[in-house]
Amino acid sequence: MKLNFILKNLKQRYNLKDYRFSLVAFVLVLSTIGVFMVRSARPDLMTRQIMGIGLGVVAMIVISLIDYKWVLGLYWLIYVVNIILLVVVRFTPLGKVANNAKRWIELFGFQFQPSDLTKILMILFFAKFLMDREHKIKDPKTILQAIALILPSLALIVIQPNLSTTLCLAALFCALLYLGGLSYKVIGTALAIAIPAFIIVLVIAVQPNQPFLKDYQQERILAWLEPEKYADDTAYQQLNSVMAIGSGQLSGKGYNNDATTSVKNGNFVLEPQTDFIFAIIGEELGFVGCCVVIFLLLLIIIDCILVGLKAKDTGGRIICGGVAALIGIQSFINIGVATMILPNTGLSLPFVSYGLTSVVCFFMGIGFVLNVGLQPNKYQ
Repeated sequence: MKLNFILKNLKQRYNLKDYRFSLVAFVLVLSTIGVFMVRSARPDLMTRQIMGIGLGVVAMIVISLIDYKWVLGLYWLIYVVNIILLVVVRFTPLGKVANNAKRWIELFGFQFQPSDLTKILMILFFAKFLMDREHKIKDPKTILQAIALILPSLALIVIQPNLSTTLCLAALFCALLYLGGLSYKVIGTALAIAIPAFIIVLVIAVQPNQPFLKDYQQERILAWLEPEKYADDTAYQQLNSVMAIGSGQLSGKGYNNDATTSVKNGNFVLEPQTDFIFAIIGEELGFVGCCVVIFLLLLIIIDCILVGLKAKDTGGRIICGGVAALIGIQSFINIGVATMILPNTGLSLPFVSYGLTSVVCFFMGIGFVLNVGLQPNKYQ
């Protein structure tokens, strides 16, 4: 009886024709490709990837039926929960160390990465924060408050250490400010200062005894700038990734090929199922496969933006634009690393790379976008 009442209430509140089935279809197709590519890279992880997608789909459906305005009303609780999770992972025994980094929380045999959840929680928090200050977004005080609020998350993530997620979150934060109404003139001025400053910091960072980066982070930048010099060491994985993608040519060498010269079978990259999943796609599915994956990512981003353009308020617009920006930024970084456009750093390819936390969090983001599109006209 209670279930029937809930379903009846949802039917009265939402119109099924407003459900963005095209977005769901694009996400499911891309996730299916991801399952097959994870199976090719690491067959033992396929079942867990399917489980992650299953959990993600459930989370997406449930979230899509919960009024996002109610969720945004809890934005300070969202902020506090995020900070607590990041503190727990870094400063308590629940935090698990792997590959010289403490990024995971382990409970009852399960692990999850709070920094992945941070991206979604910060989209929700700043959607409400900026919506409430919509007419004050150009006020320096508002901008400084927003920066002060994002800094604790950035600091707690960078000390894990997790520089790649820190940079991704910082770029997402800039996108959220723009979506909140910050003038492009202000952003242009900030970039005019930030870009030269970044170049100066980069020049200093590659010097001996520099104070900013850990040794391995400095080596990755040096390997990116001079790959031939580090071809047998730090640049080894990226150079092999580029060669693998190129070797696939137009249509690839064939799915799940077992050649010993394959980038996965020869241990030419350390994380073929996550950071370098795009190398597997390029080698096995070729240029066509790479284009299909990029096109699907682009369609997902466009669909999120289209939903945002019809949003009933600024908060909904920021949620949709924020999820689109997150998928775009993280995809660019992952593919940029695999093709050596960017220095080697570890970020998953949305909906494709292995990783339960990452997959579920991206599905959660899509769930919020779907709910924005479902909201009835009374919020106009």
